[in-house]
Amino acid sequence: MKKIGIIGCGWLGGHIAERLSGRYEIFATTTTESKIKDLSDKGYQVTQVDFPDHDITGTLSKWEIAPQLDAVIITVPFSGVRGTEIPLYEKAHNLLTFLGDYKGQVYLMSSTGVYPNDEKEFTEDNKSADDVPSESVIKNKFPQVNILRLAGLMGDQRLLKNYNISNLDMLVNHIHYADICSVVEKMLDNQSQSKVYNVVAPVHPNKEEVINAQKDLPYSGDRTAEGRTISPARLISDLNFEFQYPDPRYFHIPNASE
Repeated sequence: MKKIGIIGCGWLGGHIAERLSGRYEIFATTTTESKIKDLSDKGYQVTQVDFPDHDITGTLSKWEIAPQLDAVIITVPFSGVRGTEIPLYEKAHNLLTFLGDYKGQVYLMSSTGVYPNDEKEFTEDNKSADDVPSESVIKNKFPQVNILRLAGLMGDQRLLKNYNISNLDMLVNHIHYADICSVVEKMLDNQSQSKVYNVVAPVHPNKEEVINAQKDLPYSGDRTAEGRTISPARLISDLNFEFQYPDPRYFHIPNASE
């Protein structure tokens, strides 16, 4: 059985691990001792490790299993949101030390927050990974890295109706975790290398539409055609990808194909 490493097995990493566990042996990392048993009970091989944002040279060992892994998925956050980069170079350096001279597939979960907060449609060509510190620091060490720029993470109890929301007429850029898992699964099968994709649902309703739909309330307003949107066109074209959850208004409705 092939082996997958998931660095940062939190909410998203846990969903990815669950999707892949039937086909891959899962090697996961966590920062908290309390999660080790939960992850181990699921059949994962677990390593407790932290990547602080200060220099710990000489105290962090390389991940012993890394050379045997077919792919490594990094879900540890390195960037800010809404275009505000918070380059955590020491944190990234510590992670790179942990991986050592790894040669297999690498996935970095980035964010659509790398794009400016301008009212236009953004594609991957609007922001090179070389111009995003949190992406380039990984790419410089692992040029084969696949960078997935994730929209707002939704699904399960992560629904817009459960939050205190302002700017209700603003268009949303959201993604259901199940579609992220499907993208990763397809790219693993394709042996993808050095790709940059926006992973975002193709429909962009406004916040009020989403909240009303999730509360089973009607919506009588008009959707504005202007706003900041992120395009998944390259992902759809390259992977011939079909979203299970293309419309954030219906993220709360279980999909039978999950």
